[in-house]
Amino acid sequence: MSAAIDRLLAIMARLRDPQLGCPWDKEQSYQSIVPYTLEEAYEVADAIAREDFVELKDELGDLLFQVVFYAQIAKEEQRFGFDDCVNAICEKLVRRHPHVFGDEQADSSAVVLQNWEAIKAGERQQQGKTSVLDNVPQALPALSRAYKLQKRCAQVGFDWPDVQGAWDKVQEEVQEVVELDSGDAHLEEELGDLMFALVNVVRKQGFNPETVLRNANLKFERRFRAVEQKLAEQQLTPEKSNLQQMDALWDLVKLQEKQQGF
Repeated sequence: MSAAIDRLLAIMARLRDPQLGCPWDKEQSYQSIVPYTLEEAYEVADAIAREDFVELKDELGDLLFQVVFYAQIAKEEQRFGFDDCVNAICEKLVRRHPHVFGDEQADSSAVVLQNWEAIKAGERQQQGKTSVLDNVPQALPALSRAYKLQKRCAQVGFDWPDVQGAWDKVQEEVQEVVELDSGDAHLEEELGDLMFALVNVVRKQGFNPETVLRNANLKFERRFRAVEQKLAEQQLTPEKSNLQQMDALWDLVKLQEKQQGF
């Protein structure tokens, strides 16, 4: 394993070599490779969702390369190196698992997560960060960030006592949106409030909104592709069809999926 990591680090250093390196790699910065890092993370998630473990191996390698890339830039700037990243995560994992590496007891995942969050809160205080919302990354996708903000607040008691309260808030926000005209200056804000409230319902029901919406996207895509296929069987395309035709095929696809156990 050490030899494989050493080889990857050597390749990365060569790619960034001022004289012998790759022109593209030499031009990159922390900021410029962030989009690639996010893309690789999503490709990992996609391979897992499709249970394509051959591709997952490759995608995890691509994601690891992103880590090595950042570490190489930091090493060139004499900030830290790859080994420092490894040591930092090792220390964090040991520190946050006292039930494994220390004397504390934790007999369930719920207790483990509760202790984990308590340890993280203590770390934030030591860093001079006083808000429970500190360290929730601004760069997170908005849906994921809403979920994380709500979870943080729930951990200190700022939460609906049950899901009904969250549903009532959704209904309130729906009514506020309905009462606005399409050109109202506050419509965008109220739609945002509605989406935020719906994330609360998803969270209170024990789901992750990112996963819920991703699955909804996949279902929509599967059904629309089936509609396209049925249109093609009639020598038609969506562009050459009307909404009534496509709606009828959509309902047919839904019925067929139900019969097939989807």
